[in-house]
Amino acid sequence: MSKSNLSHTEAKFHRIELKQNLKEKCKEAVSAVVPIMVIVLLLCFSIAPMSPSIMLEYIIGAVMLVIGMMFFTLGAEMAMTPMGERVGSSMTRSKKLWIMVVLGFVLGFIITISEPDLQVLAEQVPSVPNMVIVIAVAVGVGIFLVVALLRILFSVPLPPLLVVFYAVVFGLALFTPKEFLAVAFDSGGVTTGPMTVPFIMALGIGISSIRSDKHAADDSFGLVALCSIGPILAVLLLGMIYQSDGGYYTASRITEVGDSVKLGQLFLHALPEYFQEIAVSLLPIVVFFGLFQIFSLRLKKRSLIKILVGLFYTYIGLVLFLTGVNVGFMPAGNYLGQLIAQLPYRWIIIPIGMLIGYFIVIAEPAVYVLTKQVEELTDGAISGNAMKTGLSISVAVSVGLAMLRVLTGISIFYLLVPGYAAAILLSFFVPKIFTAIAFDSGGVASGPMTATFLLPFAIGACTSVGGDVVTDAFGVVAMVAMTPLITIQVMGLIYKLQGKSTEGLSEMEPALGLDALPDDAIIEL
Repeated sequence: MSKSNLSHTEAKFHRIELKQNLKEKCKEAVSAVVPIMVIVLLLCFSIAPMSPSIMLEYIIGAVMLVIGMMFFTLGAEMAMTPMGERVGSSMTRSKKLWIMVVLGFVLGFIITISEPDLQVLAEQVPSVPNMVIVIAVAVGVGIFLVVALLRILFSVPLPPLLVVFYAVVFGLALFTPKEFLAVAFDSGGVTTGPMTVPFIMALGIGISSIRSDKHAADDSFGLVALCSIGPILAVLLLGMIYQSDGGYYTASRITEVGDSVKLGQLFLHALPEYFQEIAVSLLPIVVFFGLFQIFSLRLKKRSLIKILVGLFYTYIGLVLFLTGVNVGFMPAGNYLGQLIAQLPYRWIIIPIGMLIGYFIVIAEPAVYVLTKQVEELTDGAISGNAMKTGLSISVAVSVGLAMLRVLTGISIFYLLVPGYAAAILLSFFVPKIFTAIAFDSGGVASGPMTATFLLPFAIGACTSVGGDVVTDAFGVVAMVAMTPLITIQVMGLIYKLQGKSTEGLSEMEPALGLDALPDDAIIEL
């Protein structure tokens, strides 16, 4: 076959592959958004009447959300994953610890700034400028990414580190103003999102490749777990030093439009702002990778073009995602929460929240990867369906408790302290691979739908009942993120008690750890 024919065949193959990937990502995005849309429409046609213009804004926002998520996740897979693997491998080749420490911090910092879920959260935090929250969280991720990489290099067990760091977290929480408490734990949940996780996991695989012992692959788990602690500590410290003006919350304005032209202008006028904002957010990543390419990587033209195309998809996806969320999806969620909380039987918001929570976790694409992985790890002893059911029920309960907080003002401390205490206690009794997967998967359940719909929904309800938004409504993401820590470890404990000895699992771990899974499954988790 001639060189031109070979190139033509390769190009055709790449087009087919791209088309299949787009179709898959579209299906994932639709499955994540549609269940929430159906629930909202049912509520609107029954107990929470909305004007036609607000409903249309919500539907258009949801469509933009689907398209944005489709392009963003495809772009992250094409760009963030290969960038993380190559940068991680290049860092280890230097064999200089200080270089790995510096680069690890810089990477954690710049990748977090672009995280869409974090930007959505920062937009809703009153009294603190968006960039103050974003930079504080980014510094926290950068520091703890370094800690996580050093843990892999020196083979430090995960459970003792979790005990120490969460002891520090809850110790600091006692001295932090209550306005920052729930926000801090929410930031830990949203940081481990679709931009950060693929890059960090790929980086961990690249770093662990220099170790030759049999547990090197399994130790690649735990990066996300540690990186989610950094933002919590950073925001708690921010609360101790930052002088806020009291933490008053201004409710989102619902824009009523009179005709279709004004409806279109509502979205079109917001696009330039997000084009500029996302360009500024992605610029550090592009510059960093460009310098790395010039001085170290020197990738071939085809690989480089694929990464650049992936970055372009990421950019377009983020712009559409944030425009749809901030203009249509999030304000409507906030308004719906207000309407339901104004009903004479406002307690109904608890079962509604539980229903939304149940479907949110089922719709998360990463949950499918997680359940499949646990099923393989236990050799079928814990089925994927049992895992999904367990996660769905536990997330539903956690969202129900979050809605109870909105109505009653119960401190989040009374829920998070026993929850994390149980999770850390379990880590000493379950096989270590379950602990690593459980703490890594905290961000799996708290996906884009939690930050973009559940949190505004809780804020709207809290506004209607006259509660304190910053103490009573924030924390719903943290509740959802805490759920898998307990559920997956309980599954691991059940598996252990079913007659599988610890020695048997230890022998099985290298075979059923990362090496037994396809690369895309590892990165997506």
